[in-house]
Amino acid sequence: MNPTGFTQPFVRTALFAAIAFASLSAVAGVTDQDISDSGKRTDQIVVNGLNQQGQRYSTLDTLNTDNVKELRPVWALSFGGEKQRGQQAQPMIKDGVMYVTASYSRVFAADARTGKKLWQYDARLPDGIMPCCDVINRGVALYGDLVIFGTLDAKLVALNKDTGKVVWKKTVADYKEGYSISAAPLVAKGKLITGVAGGEFGVVGKIEAYDPSNGELLWTRPTVEGHMGYVYKDGKPVENGISGGAPGKTWPGDLWKTGGAAPWLGGFYDPSTDSLLFGTGNPSPWNSHLRPGDNLFSSSRLALNPEDGSIKWHFQTTPHDGWDYDGVNELVSFDYQDGGKTIKAAATADRNGFFYVLDRTSGKFIRGFPFVDKITWAKGLDKDGRPIYDDAHRPGAPGDEKKGTSVFVAPSFLGGKNWMPMAYSQDTGLFYVPSNEWGMDMWNEGVAYKKGAAYLGAGFTIKPLNEDYIGVLRAIDPKTGKEVWRYKNYAPLWGGVLATKGNLVFTGNPEGFLMAFDARSGKKLYEFNTGSGVIASPVTWEMDGEQYVTVVSGWGGAVPLWGGEVAKRIKDLDQGGMIWTFKLPKDLVAKH
Repeated sequence: MNPTGFTQPFVRTALFAAIAFASLSAVAGVTDQDISDSGKRTDQIVVNGLNQQGQRYSTLDTLNTDNVKELRPVWALSFGGEKQRGQQAQPMIKDGVMYVTASYSRVFAADARTGKKLWQYDARLPDGIMPCCDVINRGVALYGDLVIFGTLDAKLVALNKDTGKVVWKKTVADYKEGYSISAAPLVAKGKLITGVAGGEFGVVGKIEAYDPSNGELLWTRPTVEGHMGYVYKDGKPVENGISGGAPGKTWPGDLWKTGGAAPWLGGFYDPSTDSLLFGTGNPSPWNSHLRPGDNLFSSSRLALNPEDGSIKWHFQTTPHDGWDYDGVNELVSFDYQDGGKTIKAAATADRNGFFYVLDRTSGKFIRGFPFVDKITWAKGLDKDGRPIYDDAHRPGAPGDEKKGTSVFVAPSFLGGKNWMPMAYSQDTGLFYVPSNEWGMDMWNEGVAYKKGAAYLGAGFTIKPLNEDYIGVLRAIDPKTGKEVWRYKNYAPLWGGVLATKGNLVFTGNPEGFLMAFDARSGKKLYEFNTGSGVIASPVTWEMDGEQYVTVVSGWGGAVPLWGGEVAKRIKDLDQGGMIWTFKLPKDLVAKH
């Protein structure tokens, strides 16, 4: 007897239909094709950096130098509450919904047409989190029906895109040791890739791949020489792990065991070389006299095989780093012509003040040049891109004293450029680099590793180099090293940049303004006061035939945490937490 009253064929048909519907639901949302097409699609933003290479370039030109002055805000959404710390997220947009992270590991979904909040997720953070440089978060990854992000207690959390409910949660590292995650995860070739933060606590940096559907660990790649990487099968490491070099080869004694080199900014995927391109942070401790040697793979750029995490090549921007010149700044892929030949290049503007152009197929140094006005720690770069040190500007060893000799160093440890991503225009061939002119008095101190405690062995005081500005937005030609134009800003620049086919460059400043510049001349064409400092990355996209621009506003991040003379320039800036979205009135859109 059939208690349901339905015939078996009907049951089978209904079952098959349900399975088919479930399969359709499973592939709904962001697909691998969406990610591959991210540089071409203007109706959505599904990767950090707008395209896979992280160029932060849009092919949209409805908004251009002629009409940008008419750009108007159409909606704003407050993150609410008292958690108004630094807001550094890049928004994502898919099918009319915007996904944004906020300070204290929160995620918001909003209607991209109206700004109406659809759902909010707040991570339950423990009291003992130890973020180095404010409680920021830089964004989500979208894949399938999931919205995935990292938390300040070093977890990956996958949320349902429609409800914000947790689908899975995975602990990546122990926050009690100083680990955290602040970067947006990356999806490449169906894998979810993340780095970790925590270099100031003597952690061991690592890059890992997870199954985005369930959080299962697929491979792990420590970024300190001497630590073994592994591929996982059925939850267990494969016996012949991926070598990370001999322990202690470029590190003295056991210091490689607490070597830092945290890849805290995340990375990008370059399809043309099938490589993950990541940067690594400073070696631990800061006191370089305790760890003679190059200290691989700290302060470096790495190309990794996405299948198993093995390192294809590395390029170390600051060997034996003694100034906290993390090498995490984005490595942006681009092609250019040289003598009729296409060069597959990648560029990075380093904290140490030098701009590097590398061959992204091999990591070989092509050229490098200063992009800031003052560099004291090095006299230049040799033919292989290795710095020529000025030993008079390395802080002295403490010896029997509690403090070593103090020296003046430029740039400061916050860098000629820090985390804030530059943009590359496919039209002008220029990079638009947010930079800062500052130096520091720096000295070394004795220090011993203690789990979960700051592991520096150094002190510092940051100083502006000029009375009337710290921040400089620069247009730089990567083929010649020429600075084409600059815009000076009184406070430090700490937000990302966007370039568009409309010959526009967008960025924000701590004074609260979203600004637009002529990409070729540098003339400021537009500004709008958002009410709080802009230290996030603007984006632009198309919806219902109209071009929109969105930026997150909310002052904070590392700059206001360090005091010194720089603090005097920013002491009156207000915190905040808002999403601002703009567009042109329809009747003002120029026809072309």
